[in-house]
Amino acid sequence: MSETLAYTRQEMMAIATGREIRDGELAIFGVGLSMLAGYFAQACHAPNVRSITEGGVFGATPVGGLPWGIECNRISSNAVSFTNAIDALGFLVASGRCDVGVIGAAQVDKFGNVNTTGIWGHEIGERYAAPKTRLTGAGGANDIASGARRFVIMATHEKKRFVDQVEYVSSPGYLDGGDARARHGFIGGGPSAIITTLGILRPHPQTKEFELAGWFAFSNIDEIRANTGWELKISPDAGPVPEPAEAELAALRKVDETGMLRKK
Repeated sequence: MSETLAYTRQEMMAIATGREIRDGELAIFGVGLSMLAGYFAQACHAPNVRSITEGGVFGATPVGGLPWGIECNRISSNAVSFTNAIDALGFLVASGRCDVGVIGAAQVDKFGNVNTTGIWGHEIGERYAAPKTRLTGAGGANDIASGARRFVIMATHEKKRFVDQVEYVSSPGYLDGGDARARHGFIGGGPSAIITTLGILRPHPQTKEFELAGWFAFSNIDEIRANTGWELKISPDAGPVPEPAEAELAALRKVDETGMLRKK
């Protein structure tokens, strides 16, 4: 990490995710860090991004800090339109019109499948049993993962979260790899990246298994492998991820002016 430019791991993750969003795209953000990444992109390098939340708030910019939710006054007060989740998820996303989405993950596997439903600690089997730990649920993430042209996953990089196979698929990635998404008829293209607190993973073009594509200045290959629950391959093009520029940090902190998500 630069000695003159201090930033947190959460900030690096949000900036790296925001860099995945292109100007002019129709983009849908989940709550929390997903919103921070999305509205950072809008404030920094993608001023013409057409933002939408899962609740149907379209074309807004945050007012007075990062929104607490998908219909918070901070995000709805200056919206171009204020509709509902049916329009956002059932019309724009499900029809394949949404260019990119950003979602979080409590658990993610080597093919980019996401679990936000529960942790069982064993195979579920044919008969349902309550999980040991109940998670928040998919919300609109399943719709985004199924219908967006591509989506980005954000997750804290820990071995308990990065597993060989998720216990429950709340939001589909590439299922069991290869052409599985095409065989199952998904409209959306699948996850293009997993951005973590340590680096960036991207899917192999053929197998769709996620490989290490880049590491942050404060991390390294060994640390990332040690915190991954499968035998992580290294992309031939892998390398260090550029640190945040001063302008990027300024844009990020303008969005998160209350410091709500500025964690170590």
